[in-house]
Amino acid sequence: MSKKGLSLAEKRKRLEALFHETKEFYQLKELERDAPKMKGIVTNTVKDVLQSLVDDNLVNTDKIGTSNYYWSFPSSALQSRKARIEELMLELQKLKEKNAELQSNIDVAYDGRENSDDRATLLKKVAELEAINKKHQENLALFRECDPALLEAKENHANLALECGNRWTENIFLIQSYCFKKFNIERADFNQQFGIPEEFDTL
Repeated sequence: MSKKGLSLAEKRKRLEALFHETKEFYQLKELERDAPKMKGIVTNTVKDVLQSLVDDNLVNTDKIGTSNYYWSFPSSALQSRKARIEELMLELQKLKEKNAELQSNIDVAYDGRENSDDRATLLKKVAELEAINKKHQENLALFRECDPALLEAKENHANLALECGNRWTENIFLIQSYCFKKFNIERADFNQQFGIPEEFDTL
């Protein structure tokens, strides 16, 4: 029997873990090289998995010069998950309120009209809302890892992410200095070439 491949959810989890464990910036070709070796993700699926993480704001991306770079620190992923949980909780509350309203309407419609068309329509609507509610409950389950204890542990990694970001910023400053000394490229010209804002600095 052939070995079952990884599901999309597992690939997303592993690729996100790669970013958090290495705390590095990557280009797509680097991820396609490292993800199969480090996380067992098939090369030709890396691009789609990466895009799904970008779409969900779990991985950040920016273009520097002619290249796209991708990164994700534990702190930024945590904030995205917390925001998503808040959105789901708000949607769930609205659904509960709507469900209560419909149930009240059903009670009114049922009074003296047990087999009315209105009651059948309302029951159908309630069933649809319950299905939506179930889906949101399943989505919330995906974020249960963000309980207070885990949140506290993840927040402890925020400083590491900050240090990593500052290290990359300092590396860019070193490159700017090297280009000025070696090729007489002014900092303003360097920033313009690579799309670096003038206010770019360490945090």
